[in-house]
Amino acid sequence: MTLRAATRGSALARWQTAHVGALLDASGGGGVDEVIVSTLGDRDKSTPLHAIGGKGVFVKEVQAAVLDGRADLAVHSGKDLPAETPDGLVLIAVPERADPRDALVGCRWDDLAPGAHVATGSVRRRAQMAWLRPDLRFSELRGNVPTRMEKAADFDAIVVAAAAIDRLGLSAPVIDRLDPSVMLPQVAQGALAIECRVDDGPTIERLRAIDHAPTRRAVDAERAFLSELGGDCDLPAGAHAVLEGDEIELVAVLASLDGRVLIRDRRRGREPEALGRAAARHLLDDAGGADLLVDAR
Repeated sequence: MTLRAATRGSALARWQTAHVGALLDASGGGGVDEVIVSTLGDRDKSTPLHAIGGKGVFVKEVQAAVLDGRADLAVHSGKDLPAETPDGLVLIAVPERADPRDALVGCRWDDLAPGAHVATGSVRRRAQMAWLRPDLRFSELRGNVPTRMEKAADFDAIVVAAAAIDRLGLSAPVIDRLDPSVMLPQVAQGALAIECRVDDGPTIERLRAIDHAPTRRAVDAERAFLSELGGDCDLPAGAHAVLEGDEIELVAVLASLDGRVLIRDRRRGREPEALGRAAARHLLDDAGGADLLVDAR
């Protein structure tokens, strides 16, 4: 049976939805029909994302299409999904993750000249780069991934998600994939997140077949970290979890908006939610993160 999948209309979102359809088809059922939804983040292409709502600007209208019955499921980029799932929906499947790293396009990180000009729409990316290189200059960068790649020539470098480059088959003379020790990824970056209605048993059963258990454990730990920070705090934050045997290693970061203060935590555990929440509590209670939140307000 073909399912109706709510998605944004960008080339990347449609690729991701087609990928989910192929996974469903390969699992023994039909694929998906697209239900294209326009989101606030798509309509406003100039205002900085943190100024129009941050996380959620690319997903709320897509979620609404599932809640009101226009679609059976929603396909999101995991990094765009708020920490809390709306009433009536369930995050039911997280397929196998792609490359979670950020990529510097136009120049290698080690080759950035003093005072280099870097463009990014992400406060997380900007803060981490400013922490390591206070001399860098930054500009806002909005638009879909191909548009941003085209603008790379206007700056010394831009920053985009490596997974987006791979999924769209894009290229550039220089693409430097940044190790998480340099740039910690956004929560759930490189992963897809699939939601459906909590009372839609048949769709739940179909989607469970494409949930990738190792990826789900890692993403659950990262999302628990974000949730414990206070839902979707306005501060630059990132987390990256990897599985090592039965254990999860989680690295998490919280920074001031200007990148002058950056605090980091690394810990291991077996229970994803407990691990993520413990990392957040350490940064907030023991490392000064609560003061950063007060300063941001």
